[in-house]
Amino acid sequence: MSINAKQDEIVEEFELFDQWMDKYEYIIDLGKKLPLIDDALKVDENLIPGCQSQVWLHARMENDAVGFTADSDAIITKGIIALLIRVLSGESPQSIASCDLYFIDQIGLKEHLSPTRSNGLVSMVNKLKSIGVQFSQTQ
Repeated sequence: MSINAKQDEIVEEFELFDQWMDKYEYIIDLGKKLPLIDDALKVDENLIPGCQSQVWLHARMENDAVGFTADSDAIITKGIIALLIRVLSGESPQSIASCDLYFIDQIGLKEHLSPTRSNGLVSMVNKLKSIGVQFSQTQ
């Protein structure tokens, strides 16, 4: 499934909810379902700078595609990173580096986060895209 198809799927899922409290609950559920990251990967070099809470992100190449694992000590943030890696994991580095993550605006995520969490979201997106750039340069 392409990055855009995954984004469209997320947009459709969020359209099922009328209230933002329901959308927050859904984001929290996504965070709870995020596979656990190995504790050995919860190191400073895997922390995403610019996030209010701690967010660990690990990336690895798997057959010309980037695989991501992540965790956070904040449940909403964990759900947000779960959405991002759902869209980008399994994609080529070039696709990750150049994609437009339009689903964030279409579901209204940024406008419903506190300013510090919104800044953290931008930091997460920037980190994911920079990993795509880094891996595309090593291929």
